[in-house]
Amino acid sequence: MLDPFKAYDIRGLYPQELNESLAYQIGNATATILKLAGKRYTVGRDMRVSGPMLKQAFIKGLVDGGVHVIDVGMLSTPALTFAMHLLDTAGGAQITASHNPAPYGGIKITAPGFKPVGAGTGMEEIEVLARSAKITKVAGGRIDEAVTIDAYAVYLAQLFKPKRPLKVVVDGGNGIIGTLFQHLLPKLSGITIIPMNFDPDGRFPVHEANPLKAENLKDMRARVLAEKADFGAAFDGDGDRCALVDEAGAIVTCDLTTALLAKYYLNREPGATIAYDLRSSKVVPEYIESLGGKAIETRVGHSFIKATMKEHHAAFAGELSGHYYFRDFYGADSGLYAFLLLANIISEASCLSSLIKPLEKYFHTGEINFKVADSDVVMERLRKLPGATVAELDGVTVRYLDWWCNVRASNTEPVVRLNLEANTAALRDGKLAEIKALITK
Repeated sequence: MLDPFKAYDIRGLYPQELNESLAYQIGNATATILKLAGKRYTVGRDMRVSGPMLKQAFIKGLVDGGVHVIDVGMLSTPALTFAMHLLDTAGGAQITASHNPAPYGGIKITAPGFKPVGAGTGMEEIEVLARSAKITKVAGGRIDEAVTIDAYAVYLAQLFKPKRPLKVVVDGGNGIIGTLFQHLLPKLSGITIIPMNFDPDGRFPVHEANPLKAENLKDMRARVLAEKADFGAAFDGDGDRCALVDEAGAIVTCDLTTALLAKYYLNREPGATIAYDLRSSKVVPEYIESLGGKAIETRVGHSFIKATMKEHHAAFAGELSGHYYFRDFYGADSGLYAFLLLANIISEASCLSSLIKPLEKYFHTGEINFKVADSDVVMERLRKLPGATVAELDGVTVRYLDWWCNVRASNTEPVVRLNLEANTAALRDGKLAEIKALITK
């Protein structure tokens, strides 16, 4: 059976895996499992072609379950988070497939108390009820509309306090972020934005709205050089991820921007706890601890990271995938929130590369995907590597004194993902060949 239910959201091909019928059943199951009857609940969507149909069906399922839906229209996933808090609703849902290619649709669900719904926090129960097609009808459901995007822009604008004027190339990837910048830019001073692909278009005509793929950054890197910009920033489809290139067009990995943001928060809150996902370079925890902070390793995925942040009262968390989470932003992630803080940080230095160079101590492969017949077999092979320290927080991580790697089954795609890092480039390349053979044999 095709399965759009993932560890921390719902995401699948439209309409093969996720269609209007299932979206309706998911909406009704969400109302029942989260006990939303009689409560107000926020729903928004991104710019995907399937978005209006999936949202309409999902909302109908909620309304039939007795929910008072507040439809906030087309906005980013972080803007939906802001709307839930601004309107003081019992959580909310965003119709989005994030950075996935155009044929995908999806739903991210937040429960009352602003708790993310994922594996172990309600997703399994929603799936079972939705698949049963058992519909619960409760009187009193209705739909109202609200516009909150400008209030979000006002909220964000107060973060921006640059020390010098900046020129920045921004690639919106034809996602939703161009719309957000239209509201935000009139409220900012001291920054010139060179826009690329700002028109929302869920077909993604220029390139996928995935800033982690180097091929998607090629045009932006060239534009940064042509414009002599201070840096470039690329966003994903629903605006919750941000990735940078420096003034020379070199790609900055998102774990190193996590380190920059960690320093920002430790300057504000000495000794603070900072969380980072286990795929990150080991320079990240080393740097956090060198600054007097407490570094906490987390699983991959927003629902797990938000729970870790809450448990440890972390000031900030960063993911290798370009998600950045802020205690001051309800413990949630926001690409624009990160962008503005990083712009502040860069404005205090002569250039971005001068901030990144001291952090480039180790040699990382980046994330590499492999299609395999049985991920469990791969994990067992890793566990048996001689002399390794093995951890299983998320997938299998093996550590040696001079290199480490993590292999985990993707929560959103039918692949296993490898991240490997070593103290030298030669060691990285040699160990990559070994682990690649172990995965694919």
